[in-house]
Amino acid sequence: MLHKKGNSFHRECEGRVSASEYRQAISAALSQELGGAGQAAKATMRWTGASERTAKNWISASYGPTAEYLIELMRHSDTVLAVVLELAGRNEAMTTERLKRVKAELADVLKTLDAICAAECDQKAE
Repeated sequence: MLHKKGNSFHRECEGRVSASEYRQAISAALSQELGGAGQAAKATMRWTGASERTAKNWISASYGPTAEYLIELMRHSDTVLAVVLELAGRNEAMTTERLKRVKAELADVLKTLDAICAAECDQKAE
């Protein structure tokens, strides 16, 4: 189950993932990331091109997305990506991805700070 604070999905047992567990995990991830059912359905439809009924079925955990739709959900949702990796027993893959993302964001922040410092130095020199 996904907790309100954080996005870890704790599996009750190791081994093969049941269809029910898969449906519940995807439903919880979409609900956590996208909010209410109507809002979540609209975003899910935009991301995947699925019909409204299909998106609502995923959110209600009546059905789970097939591979093609799951890939699109993972492309747009870090929460869905993290849940799928955890279900697959590959939590470390998400950690590596997060570190890459943080490193890129820090590089952008440093560039911005360098630009601000350079502009201030130019103003003081005048």
